[in-house]
Amino acid sequence: MKGFISRRHAALSIASAGLTPMVHAWSPQADSAVKRLPILTYHRFSNTATDSMTVRTSLFRAHLRLIERLKCNVIPLQDWVDFRCGKGTAIPERSVILTADDGHRSQFEVMAPILASHGWKMTLFIYPSAISNARYAMTWAQVHEMTRSRQYALGSHTYWHPNLIREQGHMSLANYRQFVTKQLTWSKDELQQRCGQPVSLLAWPFGLCDGDLMGQAAECGYQAAYALGNRPTTANDALYAEPRYLMVDSFSEQRLEALLTSILNG
Repeated sequence: MKGFISRRHAALSIASAGLTPMVHAWSPQADSAVKRLPILTYHRFSNTATDSMTVRTSLFRAHLRLIERLKCNVIPLQDWVDFRCGKGTAIPERSVILTADDGHRSQFEVMAPILASHGWKMTLFIYPSAISNARYAMTWAQVHEMTRSRQYALGSHTYWHPNLIREQGHMSLANYRQFVTKQLTWSKDELQQRCGQPVSLLAWPFGLCDGDLMGQAAECGYQAAYALGNRPTTANDALYAEPRYLMVDSFSEQRLEALLTSILNG
């Protein structure tokens, strides 16, 4: 995500998760092992935390060592989606999901080499307008290299990362719906065409959405979508506004350990 994510944005994303009942999926009552599941999302990496969305490389390494030490099962996000839609097998106990937003070049230069040693799967939510265009973003060649390894799945982050909630006040309802449809379909189509990989998951820019946006995401062919919220997701959450934990540099190893221990042992 671009820029600073305020507490107000996070609060809006939490509130949006309960706006509509239409996006709840099948939930297997028999699988009591899966109660709450943390989805972690990263953005940028550097030796120093130069802004609110950058995680120090040393801290990222510590996060991964902690996940390993706690004997977590890092599962692909698609496995959780399939489970929620009644298509997949049971989710292992102590499961954790990793995601990264925006397509920042440090995901290729810093994150990928570190994650390679663990072999864990991650979903990259990318907005295509930045790729090979913005100085801070990956190139398409780098995106291809990451996705060819099959360690990374691709998801959409809209086409150019607009604040969709704010855009509502700037255009008519018809024009707004057309704008949203273009943001959702252009991103999905370009990622699929350029990378040869199906794209069926969406991360909302700034974690912000509402019931109408969730409905449009479904109409545009997405299976699920992700907000923020800094709480674990459950099978009872809206499938098009599942919460994720925003990983920033203040999320110390000790803080993450307390969080994961509480969720996974709860």
